[in-house]
Amino acid sequence: MSARVDITLTVNGERVTRSVEARRHLIDFLRLDLGLTGSHAGCEHGVCGACTVRVDGEIVRGCLVLAASLDGAEVTTIEGLTDTGEVADLQDAFVARNAAQCGFCSPGMVMAAADILRHHPGASREEIREHLSGNYCRCTGYQAIVDAVEQTLKSRQEAAR
Repeated sequence: MSARVDITLTVNGERVTRSVEARRHLIDFLRLDLGLTGSHAGCEHGVCGACTVRVDGEIVRGCLVLAASLDGAEVTTIEGLTDTGEVADLQDAFVARNAAQCGFCSPGMVMAAADILRHHPGASREEIREHLSGNYCRCTGYQAIVDAVEQTLKSRQEAAR
């Protein structure tokens, strides 16, 4: 029998209290316990980035973090970003640039892209590519993804003028 831990955290702006298995990873907690299936479990070793979510404002690999360690934390998933409209323009750019082909990596990729939009609004193309380098995409070759992020950055800069 696995040990359980009681946690209370905020997920996408909603306070959640649950008893979780001590060894349950955040991605499994989100998907299985909360039904938030937007974030994907890919490699389960922190390599592919499909499980990227925000914890207390910073992106993390959901397959590497134990849910039990997040008591009191604030977690934002792709559903949370979508619900707030934070990435609406980025999602439009992904569609316009055909940056989401099979779509498996897209939620994690959008989470990582949203991070650079928040923290580095003047990022160069090379910086965008470097920032996204921890998120794998087997379909697009990254060109379209980098184009979409670059387009969004430029659009936001122009709108701020």
